Amino acid sequence: MSFRNPMIAYIGIPAVLAFLAVLLFYAFKKKQGYSGGVRAANTALLRNLPEYRRLILRYRVLTGLLCASLVTGMLACIVLLSRPSKTQTISSGVRKRDIFLCLDVSYSIYALNYDLVDTLEEVVAGLSGDRFGVSIYNTSTVLYVPMTDDYDFVISKLEELKEYFSLQQEYMEKFGEYEYISDIPEAEQDRYFEIEEKLNFMEAGTLTNNRRKGSSLIGEGLASCLFNFPRLEDSKRTRIIIMATDNDQQEIANPIIELSEAADLCRGHDVTVFGVFPEKEQFDSQQAQGDYDQCMEDMRANIEKTGGVFYVAGTDLSVPEIVKNIEQHEAMAVNSVRVTRLTDQPQVPMLVLLFSLLCSGVCALLLKM
Repeated sequence: MSFRNPMIAYIGIPAVLAFLAVLLFYAFKKKQGYSGGVRAANTALLRNLPEYRRLILRYRVLTGLLCASLVTGMLACIVLLSRPSKTQTISSGVRKRDIFLCLDVSYSIYALNYDLVDTLEEVVAGLSGDRFGVSIYNTSTVLYVPMTDDYDFVISKLEELKEYFSLQQEYMEKFGEYEYISDIPEAEQDRYFEIEEKLNFMEAGTLTNNRRKGSSLIGEGLASCLFNFPRLEDSKRTRIIIMATDNDQQEIANPIIELSEAADLCRGHDVTVFGVFPEKEQFDSQQAQGDYDQCMEDMRANIEKTGGVFYVAGTDLSVPEIVKNIEQHEAMAVNSVRVTRLTDQPQVPMLVLLFSLLCSGVCALLLKM
């Protein structure tokens, strides 16, 4: 405990105590001799009466309490004017991260994306101090959720993504085998158009120039996500990207940036990337241009160069286990953020002052009765 205005305390408290000592001295001196007034003889009988002695005792107790409460109130006022303060070291938490979920929303990994988003909902609900964002891409990138700590908003947007991936699954399972709309049974065409309308709305912005550029441009998706971090050059927060893709890039024109170049950019900006890759059964080998093992090893090498960990989702390692491992890994790397503050501590002297005023007021009323 310290005072912001110590001179008030250094001068005021001794002055009050000195004033109290002078009052006590004169009060004691006054009792020692006759100081005037009409003398009365034979008062011993009166003074020995029980009622008289009770009243004198009551008077002295109330007078003593009144004086003590007034002095205590004066001391409390001096302490308040001196501004008692306390130096506090406040820990703002060990989990100060910016987390971006970077999703390849091509139709080849809708099951993996759904599981990942569903698991991350629980993670987001338990965050405190971390910020979270979502970037989705196919041919082009959409900043679906800007970096924020509004967790309710993030969860609502993750729910929308779950619905989107469910629609992708229904679309592929019910209508993926039809080459033309006319091939779809008439009874199912209404549902087809309903799903297509919703999918077109969700995919707006992710397929810009796809007929010229192709789809699943992995490097561009990762690089775009990287530069969505706020204050990328000077941020003191730990930054990570959780990236889900099958790494099957189906470009037509040369991409602006390849995955290896995007990984180098992440490493250069101290952004750690964790990769989530589908198991072989989820890899669409008929539609894929690349080989499963080749796509997996290429992604693994680029993820690990950022300092992150590469995971293959499957029977040996489920998506919830992957997310749990990412949380544990990153939590160990984050330092505690501490801030030292000087805060006022008026609570105790304020309570003393209020109690003193209340006590003196009650004593004064009782003395008049």
